[in-house]
Amino acid sequence: MARRSARYKVRDRNQDDGANVHSLFPRERHWNPLEEENRERKYVKNVRALSPQQQTLIDAITERSVVVALGPAGTGKTYLAIAKAVDALDAGHVSRIVLSRPAVEAGESLGFLPGDLGEKLAPYLRPLYDALTERLGTKRLKALLAEGVIEIAPVAFMRGRTLSDCFIVIDEAQNCTYGQIKMLLTRLGWHSTMVLTGDPDQTDLLSGLSGLRDIAERLERVEGIGVVRLGEADIVRHPLVAGMLTVL
Repeated sequence: MARRSARYKVRDRNQDDGANVHSLFPRERHWNPLEEENRERKYVKNVRALSPQQQTLIDAITERSVVVALGPAGTGKTYLAIAKAVDALDAGHVSRIVLSRPAVEAGESLGFLPGDLGEKLAPYLRPLYDALTERLGTKRLKALLAEGVIEIAPVAFMRGRTLSDCFIVIDEAQNCTYGQIKMLLTRLGWHSTMVLTGDPDQTDLLSGLSGLRDIAERLERVEGIGVVRLGEADIVRHPLVAGMLTVL
């Protein structure tokens, strides 16, 4: 009993002095990652933009059926797309989520991976699982995966499908060829939203093989499709990431 009282006193003292309380979101509307180093990151129910261009991406996903999000690492492209997918599922706007990612290694060959097909693909799809786990929690994510409400598949398995009444996220699209992205775009069915994310400057394919940049430039001329370009000012990872990308 005495130890419990002491613990409550420590907690109340910390709340009073406010020394350990940090705001998740910046006070300034035009946030720059290079200007704020001590920004705490915690789970929030309703995702909010941390930059004007991130808000443009959120609005585009809400209003358009096809959105292409381009930008350097750490700008929140994948996280925002998956957060909007989960929101659409919870609101009943779609009946399932389909996430796809090319199984391309980042500059090194891992050889033959052990296990069944799911185990072989797991390392490539880990970033999607991480974002889904944060938004849904481990228990609910496992249940939705088991029920088929959420499907995670490599690009190679998407040909011939028609994806209706679902939210589709194509992650790391810079590692897809022009033909692959064209195939993925034509999978779109009725009452569906498709978001492609990627950084054309950070492809793991041989020079000239990535089709994301060319596809984005062509789709900008199509009415009803949103192409959003994020930059270093939209990076929400460590402030040094933005600094490094300006010189690398």
